[in-house]
Amino acid sequence: MSAMTDQEQLDSMKSFLQKYGSAMVTGVLIALIAFFGWQYWQKKTLAENQNATAKVQQLMDDEKAANGDAKITAALVASADKMVKENPDSVQAIQAQIVMAKLAYDKNDYALAERELKKVENSKLKDAGLLQVVKLKLADAQLAQKKYDEALKTLSTVDEAAFKATSEELKGDIYVAKNDIENAKKAYQAAWSSVLERKQERQILQIKLESVGVLVEDPDLERPILATQVDES
Repeated sequence: MSAMTDQEQLDSMKSFLQKYGSAMVTGVLIALIAFFGWQYWQKKTLAENQNATAKVQQLMDDEKAANGDAKITAALVASADKMVKENPDSVQAIQAQIVMAKLAYDKNDYALAERELKKVENSKLKDAGLLQVVKLKLADAQLAQKKYDEALKTLSTVDEAAFKATSEELKGDIYVAKNDIENAKKAYQAAWSSVLERKQERQILQIKLESVGVLVEDPDLERPILATQVDES
């Protein structure tokens, strides 16, 4: 019995990520945005800033209705940019650019998503959670454009414990894309330790680990979900 070679493991992982990676990462980040962005902002500022709340709510509604319409999209970009210019360090400015990034993602325009997020990347807003979401989305957009080193640099600034697992898992995906299986293993293992500690969902991460040749024990399951493939000789 001989284990898969590093190249076979990389090819397996790349195939997996090409098929499922974008949807998984997008799903996770959208969930994070919903929790740390819009809901947080509504609870914290609705009473004191109803006008700003209404503007972003309208922006979100218009984004859903845009459906690829160039005129609507242009108007949305102008509205979002106005919010940033008026108060670049506000929650509404960041939320507006996240909406714009989502609109770009829906069109697979990752370069545009990156530009929108960079407008608020260095915001001085005292809301670490929301800013970490921006960094994660930005790194994802950079990965989609094969800007691997830039994506890793962006992720190096994600240091909140609540986002460690997501950040390390995304680093693992980047290293796989870079053909760096050893660092991919380290990143996925760091993510695994974090999700176990926080008791977060981890089935997809376990598959990723095993795809690069690392078997992990899940204390909540009797056996690993997916056994590492081997070639019989």
